[in-house]
Amino acid sequence: MKTVEVCIAPSLLNLYDTKNKVVVIVDIFRATSIICTLFMNGATKVIPVNDINEAIAYKKKGFLVAAERDGKKLDFADFGNSPFEFIPEKVKDKTIVYSTTNGTNTINLCKNFDLVVISSFLNFTSIVNFLINQNKDVILLCSGWEGNFCLEDTVFAGALSEKLISTNSFHAQNDSTLNSMDIWNHAKPDVVEYLSKSFQYNRLSKMGMGNIIDYCLQFDKTGIIPVLEDNYLKKHQI
Repeated sequence: MKTVEVCIAPSLLNLYDTKNKVVVIVDIFRATSIICTLFMNGATKVIPVNDINEAIAYKKKGFLVAAERDGKKLDFADFGNSPFEFIPEKVKDKTIVYSTTNGTNTINLCKNFDLVVISSFLNFTSIVNFLINQNKDVILLCSGWEGNFCLEDTVFAGALSEKLISTNSFHAQNDSTLNSMDIWNHAKPDVVEYLSKSFQYNRLSKMGMGNIIDYCLQFDKTGIIPVLEDNYLKKHQI
């Protein structure tokens, strides 16, 4: 039987054996939700970059760039970090360079791993089916906030762990997995209400971005699985 492990923050990833495993990256508010949205709306590639200067260099080469720090769009960027900006008319058949405070750093941390995919509530069932069909153990890597734990990523990790284990193809490999499922079971009667106490929920709400929260907590808007290949993400369609 395959195993599922939850890593609650990138700063702990060095404690995990990633060889021959699927690493599933989670950044619910907002990076992985937006990456799923980009592909859903027709983008062909997403290039995640950490450094602002690297993002500016791509911009000078003619690429469309989405870039934010601490929730705010950077002056040179074409897009900020709201899923509602990435409409098909702007992103269809385009390569988008993407730089965020947390999520893109987590993705690039995993560049040399065997298989890395992007997950969110938006592609939840497709991620489940994809992982069932892989002959690999799974690590759910929560991006957190500035290297630390965050509640919404762990809620999602618990939901995904519970679903995988319910298929009888997986079993929990560590206490972080068990804990994330406990947190999910507290949250699932009303996920929005449960997360209303979280730091990121309140931070986004104070910035007038409450509609983004609701969007990112929707299940199954797309069947696309973003997969990391070399230095970019491409789509795998279920």
